[in-house]
Amino acid sequence: MVEIEGVYEGGLHTRARHGPSGSEIETDAPVDNHGRGEAFSPTDLVAAAVGSCMLTVMGIVAARHHWPLVGARFRVEKHMAAAPVRRIARLVVEFTLPEGLPEAAHKPLERAAHTCPVHQSLHPDVEVDVRFRWPESAGAPAPAQ
Repeated sequence: MVEIEGVYEGGLHTRARHGPSGSEIETDAPVDNHGRGEAFSPTDLVAAAVGSCMLTVMGIVAARHHWPLVGARFRVEKHMAAAPVRRIARLVVEFTLPEGLPEAAHKPLERAAHTCPVHQSLHPDVEVDVRFRWPESAGAPAPAQ
């Protein structure tokens, strides 16, 4: 169990504190939803959580096999829907993997990404499009299988 505490600071701005570490994050409503867009919005945090969670699970698998994953990056595009309610409609998650990973690492790392608890916790109506850009494929990223 992890406890997180938060406070509303006014002006559509919140601050949350992670109990175990004491680290804090701030959120602000986005400009297109009455905010100032001065920090991650709560839905931005969901998008960031998906990318970082997937990369973390990939890191667990990479460490188990001694595959060099340091320097791997993710990029997430968050697409919102307005109707019937405002919600995350689609996340496009793209990974750029570092040099030095053997071909045998590709499928296990891709499978690992899809087992991330954040991804598994999203509502089925949220479309998650995951792409992997391996060093030898300098062109367009290959879609996930």
